[in-house]
Amino acid sequence: MLSLIWRIRVVVALATTCLCAPVLAQPFGADGSETDNERLRPGIYPAAPVLDDYGVPVEPHHLPFDIDWSVGLRGTLTQSTSGQTFVTRLTPQFSALYDGSLADITANGSAEIAKPSGQDNVTITNMRLGLSADMALDNVTRLSGNAAFSLSKDLPGSLDLNPQLVVPPQVMSGNLGVGIDRQFGLFNVGVDAEAARTTYGPSTRRDTGETDNVDQNRWTASGNLRVGYQITPIFEVFTQAGLARDFFDVAGVNGEKADATNRTLRAGVSGSWNNILTASVSAGVGQRIFHAGNVGDVTTQLYGASLSFTPDPTVLMTASLETTLEPAGPDNAGTARIQNTALANLAYTVNSWLRLRASADWSTTQFVGSTETENRYGVGAGADYSVNAHTALSADYGYGRRDNSSRGQSDSHQVSLGITLSR
Repeated sequence: MLSLIWRIRVVVALATTCLCAPVLAQPFGADGSETDNERLRPGIYPAAPVLDDYGVPVEPHHLPFDIDWSVGLRGTLTQSTSGQTFVTRLTPQFSALYDGSLADITANGSAEIAKPSGQDNVTITNMRLGLSADMALDNVTRLSGNAAFSLSKDLPGSLDLNPQLVVPPQVMSGNLGVGIDRQFGLFNVGVDAEAARTTYGPSTRRDTGETDNVDQNRWTASGNLRVGYQITPIFEVFTQAGLARDFFDVAGVNGEKADATNRTLRAGVSGSWNNILTASVSAGVGQRIFHAGNVGDVTTQLYGASLSFTPDPTVLMTASLETTLEPAGPDNAGTARIQNTALANLAYTVNSWLRLRASADWSTTQFVGSTETENRYGVGAGADYSVNAHTALSADYGYGRRDNSSRGQSDSHQVSLGITLSR
């Protein structure tokens, strides 16, 4: 009997061994998986998968927007008809971007603080603060808004100034605008409106002494309507109408306020080729109607063109032509200024640490109500050298020439060297 029981146990043990043999023949990895697991293949680290941000410390006070900033220090030597000057400039700037689910908001600011050699005073020659927002109301409608404040003051002896100016005026301006764009099939419609305030500080001239310039302070309200038709995926024809009204604070030297209404009408065509080449050209008419009965209206042709060419990521070429009709401004003769301006810029990125730049500009100005005219042109070249991700050196040369029918000719050569630290 015992022999029979023993034989049964041996048979069961052998059967169990045979059934388990195929399984035991498969080796296991260190984590308990089989060797054909893809995580154990060559080149793949044999560890459990983790989240991308696992083990990355979270900033205790992480802001909901991205901030970039830079600070530049530049020295400029200028040799002009009026003499030689050296100016040191500090140029801080910042930008903050909020990329939200409902709207994109951008805040930016910049300043230029200048100190001429041999002088103790420091001048804020330029400062600007801006805020803009853009929101998609639906797939074909976008709403945008902007606000800005700026302050500027030229240094005595600048090429842009009247040679009679000893102390240039400080100019402050602010604006608030809103716009909406919507697509109606092949039609693109845009409407915008803006309110602006411009004030001028006192200036001092060699011939007339100090002038308070309060007769140049004004409020401006403006609006534009643009309607375009997409005739092909590349080309769009458009027309644009604008209306603006200037409200001056006080009367000028002639005893009348310079209040006026600007009316503009343009038509043109624009095109875009795969974001490599974009171009636009337009022509129209502008009219400035003065409310004072003793000042004649001004009518002029308006021209506009723009071009941007980027054949590859290393090259960027831009050019533009624009006609403007606006108030003559302080220390200028006439009742209005008609100005044609052409600009061209070329940038070439040689490699990751060197970038070359070149520019040219030309303008002609007519002061309506006087015989004064002015022609200007200039050329420039520069280079940017990246020392590392946060430090860059720059060098620039510029030449400018002005020919004014009342003030004569003047030219200037500028050489500047600078360093910029950025985030």
